[in-house]
Amino acid sequence: MTHDTKHAHKVIDHATGTAKVGHEWDGIEELDTPLPRWWLWTFYATIVFALVYVVLYPAIPMLHSASTGTLGWTSRGVLAGDLAHEKAEHQAVRNAIAATPIEALAANPALQRAAIEGGHAAFKVNCVQCHGAGAAGGKGYPNLNDDDWLWGGDLATIQQTLVNGIRYPGNDATRSSLMPSFGRDRILTAAQVQDVVSHVRVLSKQDPANAASRRGAQLFADNCAVCHGAGGEGNRSLGAPKLSDKIWLYGGDRASLTNTVTNAHAGVMPAWTGRLDPVTIKMLAVYVHSLGGGEVAPAPAAPAAGAAQ
Repeated sequence: MTHDTKHAHKVIDHATGTAKVGHEWDGIEELDTPLPRWWLWTFYATIVFALVYVVLYPAIPMLHSASTGTLGWTSRGVLAGDLAHEKAEHQAVRNAIAATPIEALAANPALQRAAIEGGHAAFKVNCVQCHGAGAAGGKGYPNLNDDDWLWGGDLATIQQTLVNGIRYPGNDATRSSLMPSFGRDRILTAAQVQDVVSHVRVLSKQDPANAASRRGAQLFADNCAVCHGAGGEGNRSLGAPKLSDKIWLYGGDRASLTNTVTNAHAGVMPAWTGRLDPVTIKMLAVYVHSLGGGEVAPAPAAPAAGAAQ
């Protein structure tokens, strides 16, 4: 069949010799140009590939699931396998951390590094809500970067605080201390509260001594020194903060101190036992200890105490 016979019933574009499809838009006509062979074969190959894929893999959605495919492969199965692999790899490290006393972790730098990294991850999930992303805390929430501690900053003491919490209901071993509300409970008058505040501001070197602070000194000795010490040095065994520095959990200005002496505070930290496994708690303790204020060993019986748990 000649070219002319083949296209006898079609209009031919004389410039290209290609038949026209017979459509015209504003004087523009479309040529009936055949698709390239490579494109056609590629198209046919994608159809074959799709058919093979539907047979081998999950592909057809159904009411409650999808076709399973003859290979039995699923993305969920791959994820489960990857997670199991990661868990197996990390379990050996966790087992080593669990078997090592917390004070001995520093002797194994690689193990200690793993504990710090694991503790950091747990801190980001469980602790930043109160202590902040950088562990700097805020009003009522201790700064964990400094070296002032209410209960102690060595590894074992930090771990004990995490295990039992602070004033946490339902845990008999929880850290617990209770400061009286001297003003609210009328133990002291409003004027006496101001005198005590004046004395505390002198102890913390914020104000010079004056008549009010001298009156407050006797009130402090009668009501506060039993916990905070005669010089405001604090007592970690009681969780009584140091008052002779300028680190404050609830603020050291006159208004904040007046509120503290009048109403007291009783912050609560959860006991993480039952919420986190023992290895994670141990790693958290190592991480907090590594932030900069950690101590090598427990301090003496009545050391300086500060505003960090």
